[in-house]
Amino acid sequence: MANAPIPRIPSVRLSPDRDTVSDQLGLLRDLGGTWQGAGFNLIARPDKQGNGPLFLELNQTREVLKIDPIATSIPNRGFAQSDIELFGLTYLQKISDLVTGGALHIEPGIWVTQPVTDEPPEAPPAGSPEASQIIARMATIPHGNALLAQGMAIPVPTLNNGTFEIQPVNTAPFAVGAPMPAGGTQGGFPAYNLADTSPAAVNFRTPAGNSPPVPLPATIDGVPMQTVINDPTRLLQAAIANQAIEKMVVLTISTTATLNTAGGQIPVPLGAGGVENMPFLITNANAAQVFATFWLETIRHQTGHFVQLQYVQTVLLNFPILGTTKNLSWPHVSVATLRKTFG
Repeated sequence: MANAPIPRIPSVRLSPDRDTVSDQLGLLRDLGGTWQGAGFNLIARPDKQGNGPLFLELNQTREVLKIDPIATSIPNRGFAQSDIELFGLTYLQKISDLVTGGALHIEPGIWVTQPVTDEPPEAPPAGSPEASQIIARMATIPHGNALLAQGMAIPVPTLNNGTFEIQPVNTAPFAVGAPMPAGGTQGGFPAYNLADTSPAAVNFRTPAGNSPPVPLPATIDGVPMQTVINDPTRLLQAAIANQAIEKMVVLTISTTATLNTAGGQIPVPLGAGGVENMPFLITNANAAQVFATFWLETIRHQTGHFVQLQYVQTVLLNFPILGTTKNLSWPHVSVATLRKTFG
């Protein structure tokens, strides 16, 4: 007996009730809302005006992230297979300097879930929890970038009121195409070493040029600043050190299917997409790759429960050292710990 035909997705799409919208979002359902919190931003950028190899900008950050569910399905019309429906949320991210209040970043974007498909064959890999989902994030950045990073959402139903280990992230530059070093190194550039007080270091990292000067603190949340520069994820680990995390959802996305690291090629399950840049950026600071992990955490508190969102994101910016042809990948790393507010 032939299979029954799959009905067409209606051209007229009306919004269902709130519970249905939440159910359709699956593992992304708890992303909706307004999030606020603090974090840290590290970016090495070209410094033509300063006539130096780079300028290392370091910022403690304040972030507001507003995420709204899309109330209807998003149909993707098929040719090799039947149509599919995506479900998602729009967001607006605003990041400012924690000390000065100055603007650092604004980003509108969309998160979506995708069903399993046959053409092309895409599904969470074998061994993943049954409820895992294909997800993607789309974003536009006013510098002249647009990206799509795909990956998967993985449920972690219980952590027995405990914490977990966040893997270190690398901030040191490395040759374009070479393996990315392990986290915790400095790459040999003076600006990355706070113990270096020579002009080659202090003239090419924050707070140089700040008006009024904003010196770097010795520690952030008890973590030494040098440790933060070497591996900003230590701030995320410090934030959850005394928390009782009951469950969480892990969102892992990347614009590529693998990460080329010192430990070998590390696959990113379902990683796909890419970054597009305006011509100025391609010549001066080309954003080549983006990968990130988000942890959507339910935390037990003496007054009940609250939801927390942590993330680490790396953007590889490719540009040569001034006056040379030595082209390097410079990791731009951002971390934050956010809590959902009543706003």
